Amino acid sequence: MDRRTLIKTFVSLAGAQALPLSALIYSGSSVAGEVGEPKPFSYAWLKGHARALAGEPWVSHEGELPGSLKDLSWDDYQAIGFRAEEALWRNDDNAFQVQLFHLGLYFKTPVRIHEVEDGEARELAYKPEYFRYEGEQPLGTLPEDLGYAGFRVHFHTDYERDLAAFLGASYFRAVGSEMQYGLSARGLAIDTALESGEEFPQFSAFWLEKPKPGSQNMVVYALLDSPSTTGAYAFTLTPGRNMVMSVDAALYPRKPIQRVGIAPLTSMYQTGENDRRMAYDWRPEIHDSDGLSILNGQGEWLWRPLVNPRSLRVNTFVDNSPRGFGLLQRDRRFANYQDDGVFYEKRPSAWVTPHDDWGKGSVMLVEIPTKDETFDNIVAFWHPEKPLEPGQEHLYSYTLSWGAESPVEPEELAT
Repeated sequence: MDRRTLIKTFVSLAGAQALPLSALIYSGSSVAGEVGEPKPFSYAWLKGHARALAGEPWVSHEGELPGSLKDLSWDDYQAIGFRAEEALWRNDDNAFQVQLFHLGLYFKTPVRIHEVEDGEARELAYKPEYFRYEGEQPLGTLPEDLGYAGFRVHFHTDYERDLAAFLGASYFRAVGSEMQYGLSARGLAIDTALESGEEFPQFSAFWLEKPKPGSQNMVVYALLDSPSTTGAYAFTLTPGRNMVMSVDAALYPRKPIQRVGIAPLTSMYQTGENDRRMAYDWRPEIHDSDGLSILNGQGEWLWRPLVNPRSLRVNTFVDNSPRGFGLLQRDRRFANYQDDGVFYEKRPSAWVTPHDDWGKGSVMLVEIPTKDETFDNIVAFWHPEKPLEPGQEHLYSYTLSWGAESPVEPEELAT
């Protein structure tokens, strides 16, 4: 996915100020719909639902949008902005608030978003008055069951800036103390860098658990779906100097998967100190991450500087029971980037720490040639040696830490 598309989307939706969307797409004053009926919810139920769904054929919902949203121009989509006063939990004694992303343009697959409170879930109905719109193209009458594209999370220390966002396929990202987006993570990677083509699983539904008063944690549940697998996810978000996500994933393959990527990270590297091939403007370095760091099962540290290769490059670091890996942005000097628009020196690193024994497998690093900074060309993930068998449950849990500070510091880096 185009990383700059996501960044521009976040920025533009945060700043949109215009008329309520309902005033432009409805001739009357009707409201799109109330919150759905409550239904019992638990993570155990979600895992059971994902397991049952894996026994059914995959159904694509991409493109199930009115033509007016499918055909939006970039400028018109940027003109749709969520109204901050409509944020979920804004009027509650709560440290978190949630804003929603509108469907359209690149985001064509409806996502169902629910609020969970006291063990009951209610789907958030689409309401046009949640949004402002100042675009030129009329949107027409949008259905009450339209759904959303995703959501972003704000924290009480700064309700104006994002803490995390889930938007597009199974992509999500977060910030550390610098409050700066950079690389992304995904729920799952399938067949990355294979000739058969990569498959991009979709978070098709989310359940947002309302935090208790005084709580500094927020829990997000997600249903993953794709032609090859389903999955149930639980994310516990804990803000701090580093944003820490505790991730639990239960996977239920529909069919054999040739190359599965657990805890995948996605970043961009165009040019830097060790690779000047694409250095064609005034900026000395252009990258979100500058290297892959691994703490292997033997307690050895590995550091692999990133490059922008001339052709597709895949490196495999065989391991047993890895202790952690991540894509890091170690260079924090502005002078080495000289870009006061995107501030690469403030981009977060992301570090994965398994909670249990992941057994034999490998950390895989994929580097794809790129001519510019608008393309995510770096992928890193854990690839288990034993294939994920269809018809079985496969459990993975890990911590994902976002920020300028590494959660673990090596005494000496291997080169």
